[in-house]
Amino acid sequence: MSTPALSILDACDDPELLGRWFRDRSTWAAWFAFLAALFGLPMAPEQQEVYRRHTGREGLPGAPFGECWLACGRRSGKSFTLALIAVFLACFRSYSEFLGPGERGTVMVIAADRRQARVIMRYIRGIIVGTPLLSGMIEGQLRADGLDLNNNVTIEVGTASFRTSRGYAFVAVLADEVAFWPSDTSAEPDYEILDAIRPGMASIPGSVLLCASSPYAKRGALWDAFRTYYGSDDPGVLVWRAETRSMNPTIPEDVISRAMARDAASASAEYLAEFRSDVAAFLSREAVEAVITTGCRERPRIAGVRYSAFTDPSGGSSDSMTLAIGHAETDGSGREIAILDAVREIAAPFSPQDAVGELAQLLKLYGISEVTGDRYGGDWPTEAFRKQGIIYKTSDRTKSQLYVDFLPVLNSGCVELLDFTSSYRSALQLGASHRTGRTRFD
Repeated sequence: MSTPALSILDACDDPELLGRWFRDRSTWAAWFAFLAALFGLPMAPEQQEVYRRHTGREGLPGAPFGECWLACGRRSGKSFTLALIAVFLACFRSYSEFLGPGERGTVMVIAADRRQARVIMRYIRGIIVGTPLLSGMIEGQLRADGLDLNNNVTIEVGTASFRTSRGYAFVAVLADEVAFWPSDTSAEPDYEILDAIRPGMASIPGSVLLCASSPYAKRGALWDAFRTYYGSDDPGVLVWRAETRSMNPTIPEDVISRAMARDAASASAEYLAEFRSDVAAFLSREAVEAVITTGCRERPRIAGVRYSAFTDPSGGSSDSMTLAIGHAETDGSGREIAILDAVREIAAPFSPQDAVGELAQLLKLYGISEVTGDRYGGDWPTEAFRKQGIIYKTSDRTKSQLYVDFLPVLNSGCVELLDFTSSYRSALQLGASHRTGRTRFD
C-alpha cells in the first residue's frame, strides 16, 4: 500500500517543515482555505464558507487548479503565500520523469521589474534556508536572483517579457502585481507575456500559473480573468477576490479608514480589492501618442521660464519614488500648453534620504525651490526636502481628482509629452503635476 503524498496543508501543519513560519495560525485561516481550494483538498465547513465568499462559486473543487488569479488587497499576505506555494512545488514534488537530459524544472517569479520580483524571492530563500529539512536541498551558491535545488528544480527571478519567457519547463510561474504590468497600451502587453509562458507549462503535469495583484483598472489580464471566471465553476481556472482584512486580520482597521478618508477610489482598490472605474479607460494610446514630442527624452532648462514640479514619495521598500517637472507656454492661438520637461523614477529598494537628495538636485537644476506632492508619510517628505533646501507643499487634490482634471487637457492636445518607453506613464505623471499651483501647470 503506497503512502499518501504530503499535501501543502500537511506541510503547513508540520513545525519541522512549513509550519514553523506561522506564528499565529488563526490569522492565516482564510489563506489555508485558499490553499485547500487551489490544490483540490478537502475543506472543513468554515473553509467552504470562506471559499464561496471569495470565489463566488457554489460547487467545491474536485481537483487542483492549473491557473489561479488572486485579486487581493495590499498587505493581505499574498506575496508570502505565493512564496509558500513555490517552495512546496519546488521541494516536495519530483519532476525528473518529465524533464529531458540536462533539463531543469523552473519556478519563475515575475513582476513588472526584477526588483519587485525579488520580494517574493527573498521569502522563498528565507523559507528554504531557515528550514533545516529543506536547506540541504540547495546546490551551489545562493544568488540574488535565484537558487538551484538537488532535485533538478531551479527557482529564479524573471522579467515580464514574452521574449525571455520561452524555452523553459515551468513547474510554476508566480506573476506578482500583474495588474500593474504593461497592458494593451504596451509593446509587450500582459496578455502576450502570459501566453508565452503557458506552453512552457504544458509538459509538466501539476504545474501552476499563479497571478496575484491588488486590483487596479478595469482592463488588462487580471480584469479579463476576473470578469470571465469569477463565480464560474470552470475546473481549470480559479479566481479568488478578497479585501485585505479578510485575508490578514492583523492589519489595523484604522489604517484602511484613514486611507479611505484621503482617497476613497484609491483605497477601495488598494485595500477593498475593488477594480477602479475612474481609471478604467483613463487614457487611450492614441491620445498619448498624439502629444509626444518625437525624439525628445528631456528638455533643457530655458532661462526666464518658470518651472513647477510634482513628486510621488515612497518609503523605498517596494514602490518607486517619482518626479515630474514642466512648464506652461501659450501657443499661437492663445491656448495654454502644459509641457513636460523631465521625469525621474527611482525604483525600490532605495534609501529615501538619498532619493530625495537626487530629486532635489534635479529640481535645483531647473531653478525650482518648491515641489508639490501627496500626503504620503506624514511630515517625512516635508522634512526630507527641507534639508535639501526645497519646500514640500501638500496637494489639496487627491490623485483621482488630478487625473480627472487632466483628461480633457490631454484629449484637447494642450500637452506636450516626452518620448520614451514609459510615455503612457509619463502622461499620468503630468496629470498629477497639472493644476497644483499658481498657474494651470505646476
